[in-house]
Amino acid sequence: MDTHGTAQRIVAILLVAASAAAAFGSSVRIYGGSFNLPIPDKGRMADATINVPDHHIISDIDVGISVVHTNVFDLQLFLQSPAGTRICLNMYNAFDNFFKGANYTETIFDDEAEVPIEQAAPPFTGRFKPLADFKLSAFDGKDAYGPWRLQIYDAFYYDTGTLNSFEIMVENPEPETILLFTLGAGLIRLRKRPKQDL
Repeated sequence: MDTHGTAQRIVAILLVAASAAAAFGSSVRIYGGSFNLPIPDKGRMADATINVPDHHIISDIDVGISVVHTNVFDLQLFLQSPAGTRICLNMYNAFDNFFKGANYTETIFDDEAEVPIEQAAPPFTGRFKPLADFKLSAFDGKDAYGPWRLQIYDAFYYDTGTLNSFEIMVENPEPETILLFTLGAGLIRLRKRPKQDL
């Protein structure tokens, strides 16, 4: 193997190793914040909208909310992406699991959480998986740019509330990681050119 080929392979190995190490660290961008949207007594709240101004490919997304409501059993929560993909974060079946309880307080929906939301109780402080059969990974690989909508329906009479906050936490690889991986993969493909007979 000639010196040039050896150097190429060493550089390629170093770049791939560096990119693999960097892949364990990614950036998280948080969008959203305070809202003061009333949740009607039986009806649909006006959409809470977060406009993401940047183009980022999503590798993971979590959703944080705080809701003051006299009985959250009534509520149905949905998240809709700019592309129109829509998932249910939580809702209850009126015939199977009625309960009394107030508020979502600093609740984070996270596919990687240990506790499913249906096994938790108000005020749901902490991290919880979305309702069974729905996953935030439905948004993975998509561009975060544009309007994200939290939609809340109150399905029953006699209870009201307010959405106080809504955030999305978008995780995506650092640009340097993508560049290193691309360079490393490209260099590995290089083949030593065969010597030409003179």
